[in-house]
Amino acid sequence: MSKVVLISGATSGMGELTSKFLSEYGYIVYAGSRDKNATGSQGNIKKIYLDVTNTKSIKDAVATIIKNEGKIDVLVNNAGYGLLATLEDGTDEEIFNQFDVNVFGLIKTTREVLPHMRAAKGGVIINLSSFLGKMGLPLLSHYNASKYAVEGITDSLRFETLPFGIRVHSVEAGLFGTNFVKKGLVANAQTTSENSPYKALVSHFVPIVAKAINEGPSAQPIADAIKMIIEDKDAPIAVPVGVEATTFVPLRKELSDKEFEGKIKETFGI
Repeated sequence: MSKVVLISGATSGMGELTSKFLSEYGYIVYAGSRDKNATGSQGNIKKIYLDVTNTKSIKDAVATIIKNEGKIDVLVNNAGYGLLATLEDGTDEEIFNQFDVNVFGLIKTTREVLPHMRAAKGGVIINLSSFLGKMGLPLLSHYNASKYAVEGITDSLRFETLPFGIRVHSVEAGLFGTNFVKKGLVANAQTTSENSPYKALVSHFVPIVAKAINEGPSAQPIADAIKMIIEDKDAPIAVPVGVEATTFVPLRKELSDKEFEGKIKETFGI
């Protein structure tokens, strides 16, 4: 019997690519979309309305999948975006929205799926994290904080689900060539304004990140890692994917805090 996978934020970027990739290997994939009219199937991919900021949509989506398939074998918490802002400039609304999608939405979606996985005595939960869940960078403090939270949730949830045979993993992504800059990045107006006291930092750092994403490699390694985690019961707890992740995540463990910060400054010219 084919495994049933639910992926949030599956209409573009890593989520869309992963949906297509898993469907080619026989997985039944429910691709979550914020579009309320998201319906229809294409092969093994079934579009479903899932807005992680809307609790009712989460409950309805999970209920629909259980009704149709009788189970959810895999949950991929992929929905997310980045706020580009200094800590000083971030507004209350921007701060809440960043955590509402990247953290609260992940918690609520996982919360809704867990009872069904417990009843089935098994399942796999994969949280899309980032190498920025292990280190800081300027102008991304809110995003970093949300990914640090994802790492903490993942590590804690693993202990809670252990008695029920449910595996919990994170994929710590680097920078890939996706639509993240166009669709997944929200910029604070004050931070990017001409009169910002942080203008020099913004002028230096933003082009570095934008270039790395716009000209970055295909996100296929993310889909490969997700498939590996699903199929390998002994898969690593956290899987760094991409140059930035495979470079900085191990360094974070090897170097002292001061040495590691020095390496970041050197690499990014901060």
